[in-house]
Amino acid sequence: MPRHPPPAALVLGGAGLIPFLGLAALVILGQSLFGLAPRPLLAAYGAVIASFLGGLRWGAAAASPEGRGADYAVSVVPSLIAWASLFVPAPWDLGTLGALVLVWGLVDQDLPRRRLVPAWLGRLRLVLSGVAGLALLAAGFWGAT
Repeated sequence: MPRHPPPAALVLGGAGLIPFLGLAALVILGQSLFGLAPRPLLAAYGAVIASFLGGLRWGAAAASPEGRGADYAVSVVPSLIAWASLFVPAPWDLGTLGALVLVWGLVDQDLPRRRLVPAWLGRLRLVLSGVAGLALLAAGFWGAT
């Protein structure tokens, strides 16, 4: 497996942080985005990305020769929690999503240890999940409701 992330993974991963950072800033500053409230936009984006994170584990399980059923079962957890968070009042909506993204960055560290994904992906996930999770938490607990 390659030791370093491909440039596309770095560029697209970094670009995926732009909505987290931009929308979180708008929530914290109490500003709108072209007349739209940024909080529900941020919650929706966070829920979509959390579902994507579960899909990563599903894909790793599917590509694994052992294809453990537990990995498939665990992979749906982020989608379920993210969906439920959309029905939770502020500040717990974004707080739940932020905690989920942070924790899931740690949960998925078993994937590189088990050699189901390259080691670089584990490191990249920690950085991306850290930034995204903290942006969600900041917007949730320091933003205007």
